Amino acid sequence: MAENYVFHAWDYVVFASVLLVSTAIGLFYAFKPGGARQKTTEDFLLGNRQISAYPIAFSLAASFMSAVALIGYPAEVYNTGLNILMLNVARVFTTITVCLVYIPLFYRLNIISTYEYINRRFGQVVRYQIVFSFMVYMVFYLGFVTYAPSFALSQVTGMELWISVVITGLVCTLYTTLGGIKAVVWTDAFQLCIMVISLLAVLIKGSIHVGSFGKIWNIAKNGGRTNIFDFDPDPRKRYTFWTACFGALFGWISLYGCNQVQVQRYLACKSEKEAKKAIILNLISICVLFTISCLCGLVMYAVYENCDPIKANRVNSTDELTPLLVMELFHQMPGFPGLFVAGAYSGTLSTISSGISSLAAVCIEDFIKPIWKPWGELSNRKKILTSKLLAMTFGLVTIGLTGISSLMGRNIIQATLTFEGMILGPILGVFTLAALFPKSNGKGACVGWFVGVALSTWIGIGGLIYPPSSEFKELLETSTAGCMEINTTTSTPVNVTSPLTTIIFTKQEERPNIAETIYSVSFFYYSPIAWLSTLIVGLVVSMLTGGNENLDPCLIAPIVHTVYKYIFKTKPIPSIAETNDNLIQHPMPKESSKDCENSSVLTAIQSTKL
Repeated sequence: MAENYVFHAWDYVVFASVLLVSTAIGLFYAFKPGGARQKTTEDFLLGNRQISAYPIAFSLAASFMSAVALIGYPAEVYNTGLNILMLNVARVFTTITVCLVYIPLFYRLNIISTYEYINRRFGQVVRYQIVFSFMVYMVFYLGFVTYAPSFALSQVTGMELWISVVITGLVCTLYTTLGGIKAVVWTDAFQLCIMVISLLAVLIKGSIHVGSFGKIWNIAKNGGRTNIFDFDPDPRKRYTFWTACFGALFGWISLYGCNQVQVQRYLACKSEKEAKKAIILNLISICVLFTISCLCGLVMYAVYENCDPIKANRVNSTDELTPLLVMELFHQMPGFPGLFVAGAYSGTLSTISSGISSLAAVCIEDFIKPIWKPWGELSNRKKILTSKLLAMTFGLVTIGLTGISSLMGRNIIQATLTFEGMILGPILGVFTLAALFPKSNGKGACVGWFVGVALSTWIGIGGLIYPPSSEFKELLETSTAGCMEINTTTSTPVNVTSPLTTIIFTKQEERPNIAETIYSVSFFYYSPIAWLSTLIVGLVVSMLTGGNENLDPCLIAPIVHTVYKYIFKTKPIPSIAETNDNLIQHPMPKESSKDCENSSVLTAIQSTKL
């Protein structure tokens, strides 16, 4: 443990209260008589598609930020400065892309699993490639986001690591299993409020502690932490304008446009219009939460301006900096440390519950329904019971995998974004082929996915084996001038590597040239590299194998139809031009829509080159 700080009784009361409220919401939606109860699997997985935009927006924000917002981002600002704020630009472009391409497409198809769309577009082989990628990503990602904040908090607060992991996982599994998507969405909204309150408490108390926020800003400015714009084109630097706006964009489009965790929430909205409203509100929520989190990083630098806790051997890794700051600011105010810990675990709860719900949906829609024929003959009660058992199983698996996730290291930001880039880039490539390129076919998507996965995995593992030297140079200077009785010759360096790196890392003089070029590329670029390789290979292979001559135009994103309309002066497809919010009441059949089959737009599409 980094410091001799401990929780008081009030801290445990606040922490336990958050867990109890989350559980109560799940019980409410599980046992309330009448319309709130689940009668079908669609009720359990999509809330009967009747949830409003506001709780969906807050749920999206809470599940996306997780504990990264409270623990990871302040530490990143402390070490690298406010240039990380440029990530908000990528979030804006992500929202625009999802609203234009993916929400209109998925909403008109009336599906539950996004991978059902890939099956109808490219066939079962590609579908299960993507499903496999998604499930591997989610299972290990959930294990990591459970372990990392729990470890950091246990090191500083003295909470037992595995007790907190197991309690968090069980509570989350309980309310997700009982309450379904409605419980997940409303607990996420509640947990987001706790996260915001926690960050605001740190910002306000830190400003009082230092003197004022103006003084904090001046200290951070003198320390080089307030430089937001960095136009250095070097792809090895993590937080430049280009890295944030271009590199992060593709990973987040994959998360918000193709990932079952997020898409399942759009489809739970009352209408397509409500779904778009939800993601726009989500953008506002995330930008506010992210900005407050980054400002807390400036508070951290002002407090530790003259005594870096890592160099002073008070903590062992960057992820312990934020919990240490909280315990120092609030150690004489019982209840407030518990509030922050509750906020951090709220982020973890929201991420886990969202993942468990999406994994259950994918398992039912992509495995059980297509493979097990008797599923259609089961009663609704047995179907709901099966759904809940699957949710419970995935929750228990998440708890079991938290130990394995420790191999990814303790830098939350780096580990999560590295893993996301390796998996999500190829998935986005396949969805891009499906939604925007009418002549692409299953063979092209299959080969393109393999190439994208192989390339991103090669670069990602190479980056773990040979950590980029430029990454160390990006860390801004910190001071120990104000530390008392510190032996700086034995101070512990910033932990920016993982145990896996320590095991297989070779000597500096043995580093190959490729380690300073390809392997040193910022982890933000893993997704666009994988996306582009998947797209190019998919298009080439599709062209060489004859393209796609029997295409249902309803499987192409509506924006493509609009473009073809103006290029070829064709009449828009009625099912796309006229049916917006009424598809829930009058859903498009899973076979080809009659409105689409004989469209002049389809004729133009099929007669056009890739």
